[in-house]
Amino acid sequence: MPAVKRVTHEPAYVLHHHDWSESSLIVEAFTRGHGRMALVAKGAKRPSSNFRPVLLPLQPLLLSWGGEGEIRTLKGAEWGGGLVMPTGDALLSGYYANELLMKLLAREDAHPRLFDAYAALVHVLASPDADALGAAALRAFELLLLRHTGHLPALDVQTLTLAPLQDDAPYRLVVEGGLRAAHGDDEAWLAGAAWLALSAALDEQAAFTAALQAVAGWPAGEQGRLRQQLRALLHYHCGGNTLRTRQLMLELQRLKSPVAFS
Repeated sequence: MPAVKRVTHEPAYVLHHHDWSESSLIVEAFTRGHGRMALVAKGAKRPSSNFRPVLLPLQPLLLSWGGEGEIRTLKGAEWGGGLVMPTGDALLSGYYANELLMKLLAREDAHPRLFDAYAALVHVLASPDADALGAAALRAFELLLLRHTGHLPALDVQTLTLAPLQDDAPYRLVVEGGLRAAHGDDEAWLAGAAWLALSAALDEQAAFTAALQAVAGWPAGEQGRLRQQLRALLHYHCGGNTLRTRQLMLELQRLKSPVAFS
């Protein structure tokens, strides 16, 4: 695929940035039409730079860039408007989603529907409903991220046998084994009806909203069991190392309360 020499006003979010020189930054951006991009923002660290107040995480942006090669040159950045920065636990949840995207997305591999799901997640995290819906929104995003990166098996059949799920029977999602009947010593599992509801939600046009609504209606214990199974799958596909944001979440959790962080 030939390199795109000039792109203008591309919807994007900043996932991460690091120093390039004394005055410049390398920005890792998640864009709707071009996937994850590495962009050099020349002079962005200078106090007078127009980039400095704009290149913030969890903010909708319109980016313009040019050049060829693995790292392109950022030409312009505008705030897309409409959102305030999430705070507290919601902010950490946003950073966690960013780290997942950095780990699991290849550069320049576009996923427009995943981008829309991420934008919807950020909207929830920045809203007054963040405390009530933030955990369910993260589960919906994790499911869609796993699906779009090819790491989520079908959730309406048992993976190895292709046997249909029974509504009242327990099933567990396991690394490398997919969805199987739960064993007696399995701590985390969901009933077949719950997996089928998630499968149907992920097939909807508005998959993020449908999955969010499905998970938000579950009891806390059921949401927790889904979280445990998805986290094991994500941990495996992220290379088996604890994500930095996840470790920070756990440390803050221990300081604040014994309640499990969502």
